[in-house]
Amino acid sequence: MQQYSSLPDQNSQIDATPKLLTTIEQLSAKLWLESSLNQLQSCLNDCLLSACNTVPQAGAAEAEILQTVVNEINSAVNSSNLVLTDCAVGIALSQPQQTVATVCYVSCSPSPPLFLEVLTAEKKLLLGLQEVIELEDLQQLENQQPPSAWRLADDSGNVMGWLIIAAAPLNSARELLIESQAQLRSQLMARSANHCTTALVQLRHILSWQQRYEQLSSSNQELERTNQLKNQFLANTSHEIRTPLSSIILSSNLLLAPGYEPTRERQQEYLNIIQSSGKHLLALINDILDLSKIEANQLDVHWETIDVTLLCSNVLALVKEKAANKGLRLCLEIDPDITTLVADSLRLKQMLLNLLFNALKFTSQGSVGLQVAPKGEFVHFTVWDTGTGISQEDQALLFQPYFQIAKAVADGVEGTGLGLAVTRKLAQIQGGSVKVESKVDHGSRFTLLFPLKQEAGVEGDEGVGEAKFSSSPLPFILSSCVDILLVENDLPNAHLMQIYLRKLGYQVTWAKNASEMWETLTQLDPAVILMDVYLADGNGLNLVQQLRKNRQYRTIPVIVQTAMAMKGDRETCLASGADDYISKPIDLPLLASLVAQYSKPSITGETGE
Repeated sequence: MQQYSSLPDQNSQIDATPKLLTTIEQLSAKLWLESSLNQLQSCLNDCLLSACNTVPQAGAAEAEILQTVVNEINSAVNSSNLVLTDCAVGIALSQPQQTVATVCYVSCSPSPPLFLEVLTAEKKLLLGLQEVIELEDLQQLENQQPPSAWRLADDSGNVMGWLIIAAAPLNSARELLIESQAQLRSQLMARSANHCTTALVQLRHILSWQQRYEQLSSSNQELERTNQLKNQFLANTSHEIRTPLSSIILSSNLLLAPGYEPTRERQQEYLNIIQSSGKHLLALINDILDLSKIEANQLDVHWETIDVTLLCSNVLALVKEKAANKGLRLCLEIDPDITTLVADSLRLKQMLLNLLFNALKFTSQGSVGLQVAPKGEFVHFTVWDTGTGISQEDQALLFQPYFQIAKAVADGVEGTGLGLAVTRKLAQIQGGSVKVESKVDHGSRFTLLFPLKQEAGVEGDEGVGEAKFSSSPLPFILSSCVDILLVENDLPNAHLMQIYLRKLGYQVTWAKNASEMWETLTQLDPAVILMDVYLADGNGLNLVQQLRKNRQYRTIPVIVQTAMAMKGDRETCLASGADDYISKPIDLPLLASLVAQYSKPSITGETGE
């Protein structure tokens, strides 16, 4: 009988050994691949975390990621005993619309240098720093087997660059083993390219979020600053309003106090206080409105040719009394070469008054002056003083809205911090600028710079509105035969306007609403109608339109009086059919001028249709 042994066949053991070794090599290769990729991912995570914490420049953070990829792949490939050939790793970057890429990152390559072989073109490309490779060659390197290039694309599919590896020639004696290791290396490169792409996309998101955060942070700071300025402005404005209001109320209370009979001189003193305090309130409102209109780009400039000497003399005349009360000497010096200038005369006067009043505020002894001289292509209006001066720190903030010098506030100097801000913006609108020179305790010099040559605009003779009458009222003849119809909702305004116009000899009939106006017109043929915009039973502008549609009343001049004083309000009133416009509070000399102008008999005569 044939005997069978239970021991394993010796030949079968020998046959199993290569299979076991192959399995161990495969596991070892897989372990190396995953370990290398984990190490790369860990380093990339560190780069991204650093970018989150340090807010780097975009280029520097991207460079760190790309260099990390090159270094880690090179370290993994050349430190493994699985790889039997020398390798070099690089990254070539390309710009949109370009046909080439430049090698910007490369590992330390062995000597001699390694080349990339483009098999289809039989071309060898050196993998070295700053080497230029055509995109067509990179695409061929990507498509050949095994590949030598892998593209780096963002989440939109746009190619940012290429990950490249160059290897020494294969040893044909061990071709099978080297081929498997080349495939392993290709897996490492392909997955590393994915890790690199993901990291670059994440970096861009991080930088975008950081930029958005900085913008929001900057916006929040600006909003906080604006809120602080608003609170400061409200506090300053409240003080500025309460001070003249207190003077008005106290003076009027004294005049109305039972049993108190002040002398005529005292009465005049109290009335002067009331008038100056009212003008101060009006100036405050005008500054606020001017700043609002300037910031909204709604301020009109009325160009005209100005007599510089006359304007400067008039300006100094307006501050002469204040200077005399403080014992200060006023000086005016005008270069004889400067005679005329094209600008907005009212705005120029406003700017010079702002600077002169400021100079008088901060000067307790010595002089305040205005100097006008040509310099280059500009005229320099310099307001100087011998006052307290301004520190460098305060000069840096001086033209910001609502800013006030802390010492001035502590000393009780009046102001809202709007005058200089308005002055600078008004100068800029007219092609000029404002500069300041000052030293503490050595006075200050504020200079308005205006272009010497400037063409007068088309608005020079039109659109000036009420301002053209206020400084020099038109002459008129007193007449008790001229009837004026006053349509006014406010009793105090109506009463004062009646008194003033009757003193000038006009017959004034008051209608306090639309119904009374129509009833009065059936009995009266007025020479002029003064129309309030806001009435209890209608809109004054609508009434003007109705008058213009009525054949009987369409030729009667209508002057609108209203508290509407923003840009476009005058145009709106004229568009309704009004002949002219005057804003409240009413300038009585201006009112007289307008009434005189429109109540004159027509020379040519008019026929209605």
